[in-house]
Amino acid sequence: MINQQQLWDEDAAQHYDTPEEGMFAAEVLGPTVEVLAELAGGGPAVEFAIGTGRVAIPLSAAGVKVSGIELSHAMIARLRKKVHEDQIPVVQGDMTEAMAGENFSLGFLVFNTISNLLTQDEQVRCFQNAARHLAPGGRFVIELWVPQLRSLPPGHGGTVEVSQPGYLLVDTYDVLRQHVVSHHVRFAPDLSEGRDARIGRTPHRYIWPSELDLMARLAGFDLEFRWADWDRSEFTEDSRSHVSVYRLSAR
Repeated sequence: MINQQQLWDEDAAQHYDTPEEGMFAAEVLGPTVEVLAELAGGGPAVEFAIGTGRVAIPLSAAGVKVSGIELSHAMIARLRKKVHEDQIPVVQGDMTEAMAGENFSLGFLVFNTISNLLTQDEQVRCFQNAARHLAPGGRFVIELWVPQLRSLPPGHGGTVEVSQPGYLLVDTYDVLRQHVVSHHVRFAPDLSEGRDARIGRTPHRYIWPSELDLMARLAGFDLEFRWADWDRSEFTEDSRSHVSVYRLSAR
């Protein structure tokens, strides 16, 4: 049994934020916040796995009342260095069962984080918990990558997903359990600066879009939109990720 609290410890929280780079870059955060603010429709929002506040803080600054759920004590502590609990209240707990309130207009779970839940049952319970948080007609937004099994060479169990100066991402697959372990290797781009590397690993359970839709239906949601990215571009068979917007039945 993998202990998620140990995975997302003080060291992970310390290295999570990359201001103005990667997922913290303005060209990534800007469209994300714009779409979420529009989908909230002036109502309150709750972020599942709020982390260090990457999305919640700018969304709050855009005028949306945001609450959160987060399992990691270390992530919450880092968030609290940025904003007070009066501005963004957070409940510490598992996103499959912790309650941050009711009658939210919007719930969201971004940057592949639903895959941190390593069983199908847990992922279904996450949708059910989202339904408990939302008002009738409320929306639940999932951002998730599409597993690239077509690029997995025969007889090989892994793929190189990112290769750039100072960083290498290798994913290894267990296709029977739909599990992926992401190996993050960080190093000095020039060997003259040293040959040591820092390696971190994170486990995931990947979900096909059709499986995700079924999970949503079991919890009372219908798919409203699916885009390839936050720019609302068309989702196609070649898309590497998707933003899926589900709407809770008004019944």
